[in-house]
Amino acid sequence: MTNPFFKDLNKIVDFQSVTVQNVVDATEKSICKAKPKLNVIFAINNVDKSFENTMRTLDDIFNDLMKVNEVISLLAYVHPNDDIRNKCLESIADFSKFFNEISLNEDLYKAIKEYESTKEANVLVGANKKFLKETVEEFERNGFALSKDKRDKLKIIQDKLSDLGIQFDTNISSHEDFLIVTEDQINGLPEDYKKTHLQDNGSYKISMEQPSYIPFMKYSKSDEARKELARKHKNTAADKNLDILKQILIERENKAVLLGYKTFAEYRIENRMAKNPQNVWAFENSLKVKVRVKAERDYKELLEVKRNYLGDNSVKCIESWESSFYNNILLKEKYELDNQKLKEYFELGNVIQGLFTISQHLYGVAFEEVKNPSVWSDEVLFYEVKENNKLIARFYLDLYPRKNKYNHAACFGMIPGKKIGDEYQLPTASLVCNFPKPTADVPALMTHNDVETFFHEFGHLMHDLLTKAELGSQAGTSVARDFVEMPSQIFENWAWDYNALSLFAKHYKTGEVLPKKLHEKMLAAKNVGSGLHVLQQIFYGTLDMTFHDKYDANGSKSTTELVQELQNKITLYKFQEGTHFEAGFGHLNGYAAGYYSYLWALVFADDMFSVFEQNGIMNQEIGLKLRKIVLERGATIDEMEIVKEFLGREPNEEAFLKAIGL
Repeated sequence: MTNPFFKDLNKIVDFQSVTVQNVVDATEKSICKAKPKLNVIFAINNVDKSFENTMRTLDDIFNDLMKVNEVISLLAYVHPNDDIRNKCLESIADFSKFFNEISLNEDLYKAIKEYESTKEANVLVGANKKFLKETVEEFERNGFALSKDKRDKLKIIQDKLSDLGIQFDTNISSHEDFLIVTEDQINGLPEDYKKTHLQDNGSYKISMEQPSYIPFMKYSKSDEARKELARKHKNTAADKNLDILKQILIERENKAVLLGYKTFAEYRIENRMAKNPQNVWAFENSLKVKVRVKAERDYKELLEVKRNYLGDNSVKCIESWESSFYNNILLKEKYELDNQKLKEYFELGNVIQGLFTISQHLYGVAFEEVKNPSVWSDEVLFYEVKENNKLIARFYLDLYPRKNKYNHAACFGMIPGKKIGDEYQLPTASLVCNFPKPTADVPALMTHNDVETFFHEFGHLMHDLLTKAELGSQAGTSVARDFVEMPSQIFENWAWDYNALSLFAKHYKTGEVLPKKLHEKMLAAKNVGSGLHVLQQIFYGTLDMTFHDKYDANGSKSTTELVQELQNKITLYKFQEGTHFEAGFGHLNGYAAGYYSYLWALVFADDMFSVFEQNGIMNQEIGLKLRKIVLERGATIDEMEIVKEFLGREPNEEAFLKAIGL
C-alpha cells in the first residue's frame, strides 16, 4: 500500500490511513533516500560545482526530510492513538540524530567550502549568497574548526541532547494531574464550567489543561484550592524533569566549551538579531528598571483589592496563586469589566470568521474550507488559501482539548514553501489550540485572552503560508529565533481594535455587536497588571539566560534555588515553596537561551504596528506592505533590514512602553 507520508508534489496527506508501520517506514525510507543524494554532492568535481548542484540540491534534501519529519512531529503531539503518537516521538528522535549526522558530515562541509571558493559563489547575491554564508557558518558552529576526535565527542553530545530534549518535552505533554474539589471550593466558577468538570459523586475534577486551570485560578473563591492547584501546576513533570534539565544544561555547556565559546548563550545568540549575550542582558536589565515602576503601581492596586475583599488593611502581600483572582475582582469592580459577560461576545465560530475576514482583507487572499477532509481527528478543520482563485497554501485548525494532545496553542509547520522546477510547493501548516468546547446548552465561548492567543498563532500561520522564498530553508518562520514572534505579536493588535472587533464580536444569543462602552472598559483594563506581566516575562527571560550564561549546573545551587532567587528578586510575587516550575517550563528546551525573544520581538512588533495606527488598522495598502516586506520574505534577507525597511527608520521602544501604559 502507498505510504501516506510520501506523495506527489502538492498532494495532501491522507491522515485517516496513517498506521504505526507507515511512521516506521517513512522515517527509514526518508533517511535512506537522503544518503545517496548527499553522496552525489560529495562526488561533484570542484570545477563542476554550482549553486544548483550543490546548494539547491542540499535544500532539496532537507526539504524531502522536513516534509516527513514535520508532519510526524505534529502527529506526535495531536494524534489520538497512543501507539501512533509514541512511534512518532521515536521517529522524531531518529530524524534528530540524522540531522545531527548531516550537520557533522565532513564530506558535506568540504563540498560546500569548495563551492564557496568558486568564481560563481563569489558573485552570488541576495538570498542565495545568504544561504551559502549561513550554511558554512552553521557547519563551523557545529565543530568544523575542531579535530575529528573532538567532532566525534560533539556528535555524542548532540545525540544526548536530542534524546534528553525529547524526554523533557514528552514528560511535560504526558504529565497528568488533577485536583478534586468540593462544591464550596468551586464556588465562584460559572455554571458551564461546573457542568464540564462535575464528577458522578458530586465532586469536581480540575485538570492542568489551560481551559480548566486558568478559569479556576481566576474565579474560585477558595484560596486553599487555588494554592494547591497552583502547586500541582508548578510541579508539572517535577518527578522526572529536574534531573533531565540538569543534564541538558551540563551537556549544553559541554557543547559550547568544546566549540570554543565561553557559555552556551554566547554560542546560541551569535547568529541571531541580538548577536551576543551582552546585548540581551542590556535589553533585559534596562527594561526591568523601566517596567518596575509600572509593576509597583499594579501591585499596589491589587493589594488594595485584597485588603478590601478581606476587610483587613494590615495585609502586606499578594501571593502568586492569588493574582488572577484579585485581578479579576479589580477588573470587575474598578474597571467594571466582567470577563464572563465579555465571553458572550466571542463565540468561536464568529471569531474564526472575523479572523478570516481581517486576514483576507489585509493580505489580499481568500480562505475556503475543504469539506470532509482526511484529518487525524473528526474535530479538525481544513482550509485552502487562494489568491485570484489560485491555490497558494493550505492549513488545518485543531481547536479543542483532547486527552494526551499538546496542551497549549502553537503553529506547527508541516510543508515549507519552496520553488521546485516551474512550480511552487504549497506551504502547509496547522494551528493546534485548546479552546473551550461547546456544551449542550452553550456554544464555544472564548475569553478575550483566548481570542488574542488565536490572533497571535494566526500571525505565525500567515508567516508560514504567505512565504515566497525560493529555498525551503529560508521559507516562512525559518527566520532568526528572536524575530519569529514579531509577525504573531503584531497581529494580536487586531483583537483589540474596535473596527476589527465589530466585524465578529457579536453576542451569541442576540447577535448584538460588542457595545462601545464595553470596549472602552476593555481598553481601560488592558494595561491592568501590564507591568507585573512584563516583569514576569523578564523573569522567564532572565532565568533562561542565567541557566545558559551564568549558572554552573555541576555546582551546589539547584535549578529550583535559582528559580526562587530570581523570582524573588525580579518579580513582586514571592516564590511558592515546594514547587519546581522549571521542570514544566518547556521553553527551556525549545528556546534555550532564547526566551528573551518574546519581549525582544514585541518591541519591534509594537513599533511596526504604529505604522498601522498612523494609517488605519484595516488599511490594505499597509497590510500588503507587511505581507511583501515581512511575511513573503522569510529568512531571505537580514531581519533588522526587514524591520528598518518596513518602518522607513531605525526601530525604537517608544511604542512598546506606551502600549504597556508607561
